Amino acid sequence: MPETLSIFRSYFSKMLLLLFLFGCGGNPEKTVSNSVQKAGADKITVTDDLGRKLGIPENPQRIMALSAAMTEMLYAVVPDSVIVGRTQVCNFPEAVLKKPIVNSYPLDLEGLLALKPEIVFTEDGITPMETAAKIEQLGIPVYFQKYERVADIFRGLNDIGRIMHRETEARKLTDSLQTELNANLNEVKTHERKRALVIINTDPIYVYGRNTLMTDKLEKAGGANAIQEIFPQQSPQLTREYVLQLNPDFIFGTSKPQNETFFRLYPELQKVNAFKNKRIFILNDDLASRPSPRVVESIREIRNYLQK
Repeated sequence: MPETLSIFRSYFSKMLLLLFLFGCGGNPEKTVSNSVQKAGADKITVTDDLGRKLGIPENPQRIMALSAAMTEMLYAVVPDSVIVGRTQVCNFPEAVLKKPIVNSYPLDLEGLLALKPEIVFTEDGITPMETAAKIEQLGIPVYFQKYERVADIFRGLNDIGRIMHRETEARKLTDSLQTELNANLNEVKTHERKRALVIINTDPIYVYGRNTLMTDKLEKAGGANAIQEIFPQQSPQLTREYVLQLNPDFIFGTSKPQNETFFRLYPELQKVNAFKNKRIFILNDDLASRPSPRVVESIREIRNYLQK
């Protein structure tokens, strides 16, 4: 009997030790957040917006973006000191103009490597997957974000905050942006939503399609995308006949020459309501095209035109 009791005590002691070890973090895949997991002593595993799992440094000190929108996202959350470069089209905020340039299309891979980023952030639809694969083959993880609605921008800012240990700063920013957005929504007149066509290119005609962030911005500005059909492409090419059939109430371009050229190229489109009622306006191209922390400013610009 004493021998049996001794064996039981030994087994019980070992079980307590094992429970203590596992309770103190013995699991190497301990969850840090919904999309961030421990992957080692100085690495974590994150899941980007495309569902790709990436191993990244736990405390990254050198990062950059391959899209102008993502550069704005980074600057809104992290200190200037950790952003090591910019692309040839990054121009906001002003501080980014002092950073070394890495050409993003075609990618200057040698220039990127010279800056030694620990993470490269980019935007779905901007950086081809084959380009991302080349970067990752060199040991640099590429984190994609995807934006289909304004809420995705706020979520993206908070995701950057978690990755960069700037959760408080990111949350403060997104709370502030949400407050601004709510104030804008209170001023929107929704009883009669005007249909707007937002042109990207005039020859041929490319526009922001239904399944884009622009649709959500137009709705939050009190209007609606004149494009109701969902095309395979986010920015479909339209015929002049299709535009005539749409008969938009507003037409937005991103430059004065573009707007003037449009109706010279297609004089028959002067029959649409937008032209007849002189509701042809120019949007700030950077605000219109970039899913960035300036999204509320973009919505406000659209709203002001729609109320004219």
